[in-house]
Amino acid sequence: MLKLIRCLRSTLLILCCLSFIVALLQANDKKTEPTNADEAAAKKAKQEAEINKKFAAWKATLPAKQQAWETVLEENLGGFYLPIYKKQKVAGQKTAWDYVADDPKLPRVLLIGDSVSRGYTQAARNALKGKVNVHRAPANCGPTATGLKKLDVWLGDGNWDLIHFNFGIHDRRTNVDDYEKRLEEIVKRLKQTGAKVVWASSTPIPADWKEGPEMKAKLEEKNAIAAKVMERNGVEIDDLFTFITPHLSEVQNPKDVHFNGKGYDLLGKQVAEYIEGVLQEENQK
Repeated sequence: MLKLIRCLRSTLLILCCLSFIVALLQANDKKTEPTNADEAAAKKAKQEAEINKKFAAWKATLPAKQQAWETVLEENLGGFYLPIYKKQKVAGQKTAWDYVADDPKLPRVLLIGDSVSRGYTQAARNALKGKVNVHRAPANCGPTATGLKKLDVWLGDGNWDLIHFNFGIHDRRTNVDDYEKRLEEIVKRLKQTGAKVVWASSTPIPADWKEGPEMKAKLEEKNAIAAKVMERNGVEIDDLFTFITPHLSEVQNPKDVHFNGKGYDLLGKQVAEYIEGVLQEENQK
């Protein structure tokens, strides 16, 4: 009986200790987890400040030309993409906007486009490694209206052999006459660089996208207008719309205009093949 009592006392003591430990852990959780919007915002601000500090320290170690590129990104990526980019760089990740140290023996190519273009940039860059210096405009380029305002920034020194560009999904609601007029102006400006200019048709908007099935038709209308503009101006078309359409069930995110990793790999390889083919043709002239 005495042994049983001692055993019960030991068990109770252990249970009390466990309860105390659980209470401490819960108290610590409450201290680290925000309990209201103000605390959540403060926590987010603190995290961003830490990332900004690490990013600034990393940037300070870079050569002058790369530091200048990072400054351009800071001035142009905007409130959505810049924090993402900084977080990725602090974590040591590769991104579509990474600085490109040109091999002077290779042609220079600039990609201009929205988040779909950003998504396939790294795949295209990998496919053209050792063949082409593949750069990306320092922005999620958005609609034609933004393009007209920002082209000088995106073109940089303008010393490009080929420019592969697209505007479409962000122009889905743009008046058709305005879209055509702006595209004409953009093509004219791009050709002034002396580069070979290639248009990429916009990839499909699914009929079940959140904005309704009419957006699918509007996007296809913009592609048709763009095709006429490019034909008038002698600009070649990398028809990504036709290329990716047979694969949509496998590679496009459900009810979304964006793609999974496989989709961006497919698009990137197509873009790389098209660019390489055009550059080869130019070399043979």
